[in-house]
Amino acid sequence: MSIVALILLVFGLAAAVSSEDNFDVRRHLSTVSRYEVVKDIWDNSFVPSQIPDQCTPIHLNLLARHGTRAPTKKKMREFDALASRLEILLKDVKEKGSSEKIPAWLWEWRSPWKGKRTGGELIKEGEDDLYHLGIRTREKFPELFSEDYHPDIYPIKATQIPRASASAVAFGMGLFSGRGNLGPGRHRAFAVTSESRASDTKLRFHDCCKNYKAFRKSREPAVDKLKEPVLDEITQALVRRFGLNFTRQDTSSLWFLCKQEASLLEITNQACALFNPSEVALLEWTDDLELFIQKGYGNSLNYRMGVPLLEDVIESMEQAIRDREEGYVLGKYEKARLRFAHAETLLPFSCLLGLFLDGSEFELIQREQSLELPPKPPQRRFWRGSVAVPFAGNNMLVLYSCPDNNSSKYFVQVQHNEHPVPLQGCNGSDFCAFDVFKQRIAVPHLKHDYNTLCDAMVEQSGQKNPTSTISKILSWLFYSSKPNAVAANKGELHNLVEGGSDRDTVAYPFFFFVVDVAAVTQKRMIFYTRQQTSVFLALLAVQNRVVSLSFY
Repeated sequence: MSIVALILLVFGLAAAVSSEDNFDVRRHLSTVSRYEVVKDIWDNSFVPSQIPDQCTPIHLNLLARHGTRAPTKKKMREFDALASRLEILLKDVKEKGSSEKIPAWLWEWRSPWKGKRTGGELIKEGEDDLYHLGIRTREKFPELFSEDYHPDIYPIKATQIPRASASAVAFGMGLFSGRGNLGPGRHRAFAVTSESRASDTKLRFHDCCKNYKAFRKSREPAVDKLKEPVLDEITQALVRRFGLNFTRQDTSSLWFLCKQEASLLEITNQACALFNPSEVALLEWTDDLELFIQKGYGNSLNYRMGVPLLEDVIESMEQAIRDREEGYVLGKYEKARLRFAHAETLLPFSCLLGLFLDGSEFELIQREQSLELPPKPPQRRFWRGSVAVPFAGNNMLVLYSCPDNNSSKYFVQVQHNEHPVPLQGCNGSDFCAFDVFKQRIAVPHLKHDYNTLCDAMVEQSGQKNPTSTISKILSWLFYSSKPNAVAANKGELHNLVEGGSDRDTVAYPFFFFVVDVAAVTQKRMIFYTRQQTSVFLALLAVQNRVVSLSFY
């Protein structure tokens, strides 16, 4: 071997050792990652826009996932089962006298959560993440948070799940710290409101969408099948390495233990040390693969069901523009809309914005075509759960008012985990004219109706279902937030009824429909009154399926 080749070999080995020494498993825990550890992981090649000094932020939309939480009761039971399983395996090798390969910690390990009766709550690390996020948000946008608190100016919403509302409280304590008279920190009281879990289609749309829940359950076997080869490969490596007769389930449980220890307890030298960096990368990929299929771009329903939230965000920006144009004085209009929810909320919303995609993938999404699965390591991929939805992960949509020019006066900047991100719908820029943002990114999704997407009666085969058609009609008539929605959709309503299997006459301005009892009772019976217009619902007959709806 030549001297040059020998030198290159030595340097190559040194680089490999250095790379493993610098490997931080805490940055590879997918959705279990701590925010403070991963928030600054981003594509350094992207250069954010220089926002002109004359542009000022006039409104902010925040959507944040709850902070770091304790394991759920289900996962704590899994750890108890793992402890029992390890006890059997260790007893077996001890009897055989072949225990020299086994790490010392395994002999004494007991679940840190053994005997705990509750689970899933926000822990102190999660409180800390949200508290400091609130402080940094106020410091970054002082123009937006200079006013005294009022719930109409700074509405704060959270889901009914305690860890989400607790996260909202922690964020608010940071955001409004020093602005009140409570205690040495001069804190102040503020309101956090929630919708019922059964009807929260803005922040828990995944819980209200029956089709999504059915789809997710149906995909679980296929997802498990995709993960099996990786788990089997790593299981065999662990058996050789430690002489314990691990199974695929053991490997899966040990990987989850690694994630919980590293994220919640800052322990990386126990369960995580069982795996080498390349195995961690593969296990992380299996988590990200499941996330992609079940909650991300793997199926359009995953993110289209987030349309009510997208509508709410667009409406809030349009209202801020109207308030600005009408010259409302400070203290009279909303400056920020702050929301706290879950990974199942944040990730679909990020997909609606087209994040974590390149240009060609964005065009596929706009054409409602499927994407390829995230590539397996060591190939590079944009889709990483630790970046997309870590604990306390967040999206901020900041609306700016700029001096009039030939193109636009209002612009939107999207920040993910406090970093400006490129928007493929805006030609890769992070600073996008509001009209362009709305037309290129939002409008293609807003054509979908939540009730139609999520109605449990819709047939996945694509065959026309009369019940889903009627549901769409009812949705337009009674649930639209737009005053002229009925009039605007007369033609389409006519086409729906005329094209349906249960055809009835339609005469404008009078309508008469025969609808299914289930379709009505599944929604809710309401009496709807408008100025100069009355809508009467009358149960004419209940014989299997006949209910009459008429309005004048």
